[in-house]
Amino acid sequence: MKIRLNSAIRALSAFMAAGLLAGAVRAQQNVAGHANNFSSVEYFEPPHQQQMKSRLSGAEARPQAGGLLLIKDLKLEIFDTNGVPEVVIRAPHCVYDTQNGVANSPGHLRLETGDGSSHVEGDGFLWRQSSSLLTISNNVRTVIENTSETKAGL
Repeated sequence: MKIRLNSAIRALSAFMAAGLLAGAVRAQQNVAGHANNFSSVEYFEPPHQQQMKSRLSGAEARPQAGGLLLIKDLKLEIFDTNGVPEVVIRAPHCVYDTQNGVANSPGHLRLETGDGSSHVEGDGFLWRQSSSLLTISNNVRTVIENTSETKAGL
């Protein structure tokens, strides 16, 4: 399976810049302005317009002063045109700076292939929207399983 990390980062960029706030509007809101159990979906262009391209969800999004957005239980799924997940990115929490297009957290981040056979994870991350650069800073671990060899009994 070919992992499209750039696609995942571009999708994260698009959602963080616009889709997340639109999704938060559709989510359950309270007087303080935070959203619970939000989800925002992006669809492919025709002829696959019925298929999800990506879905961003979270347990909570809470606006803060200075254009900051605290996100709890972030999950970003990137799909192929056949509806099969290609990449899933998860983080227990992060802070997104809406004015500067930067997301970061000292917490854990996990990026895995849709079939779960390979993943990259670590503690502490910084994502810069302008350059689509994701940096995982500590305890970085990559696991790549060769499923063709496993199936062949090698």
